[in-house]
Amino acid sequence: MMEYDRLKELVAAAEDDLLKAEGGNKAAGTRVRKAMQEIKTAAQDVRKKILEVRSVD
Repeated sequence: MMEYDRLKELVAAAEDDLLKAEGGNKAAGTRVRKAMQEIKTAAQDVRKKILEVRSVD
């Protein structure tokens, strides 16, 4: 499922900045918050796709 693959990519991409943010890097923290918003949107897209697949059956 393409939507799920995008979600996984977004989570993986945020990992480096997350580690930097834990170390006190404020700019990395800002990037992580932005990435989390994108991840939230991507997760919602996965939920919608699952509902579409379920309703077709």
